[in-house]
Amino acid sequence: MLIEEIMVRDVQTLLTTNTVKEAIDLMREKKIRHVPILDESNTLVGIITDRDLKEAIPSSLTNEKDTAIYQTELAKIMTRNPITGHPMDFVEESALLFYDKQIGCLPIVSNQEVVGIITETDLLYKYIELTGANQPGSQIEVRVPNVPGILYEVSKVFYEQKTNVLSVLVYPDKENTETKILVIRVKTMNPLNIIEGLRTEGFEVLWPNVPGINL
Repeated sequence: MLIEEIMVRDVQTLLTTNTVKEAIDLMREKKIRHVPILDESNTLVGIITDRDLKEAIPSSLTNEKDTAIYQTELAKIMTRNPITGHPMDFVEESALLFYDKQIGCLPIVSNQEVVGIITETDLLYKYIELTGANQPGSQIEVRVPNVPGILYEVSKVFYEQKTNVLSVLVYPDKENTETKILVIRVKTMNPLNIIEGLRTEGFEVLWPNVPGINL
């Protein structure tokens, strides 16, 4: 999946000469937490977050009443040279940037123009959609040998049970490098027959596996 498929295209921006107060007002009005900052030629030169603003303005818990900070130009407090992405970048690669660089948003630039933006929330919502967690269904976790073709063997059980698979995630097994953990979300609220079929084929079902309940 490409960034252009999930990015927000209606990007709210400000100039380096805009003030802290203008940034606060924009964030409140649009209910956003990140604003790309442009120079006179509309080139991205920085970014402002709600955290930057909170650190800049006086705390309501102090007696400090210096209101001059609200007229400070954003050029003085913005984060310069922010990390950017491109519309044709893969979502997975961008998610890795969020993880490695510990950033909260990623301005999307094409031909030196800000054409979009994605945030941690955008990635979270897309993850929910891709895993099918927003649809009625059940989750099954299975430990399988780490060998070629094993996913095909597991999928035959779902085919025989005529059950639609919403998503499949593969995780390393922390207990054994020779096995993997498959997390499978299926479109059924009653996975008992599937679980029995998996066990019949010799697969270890880790979840559902509630003590005292015969699954």
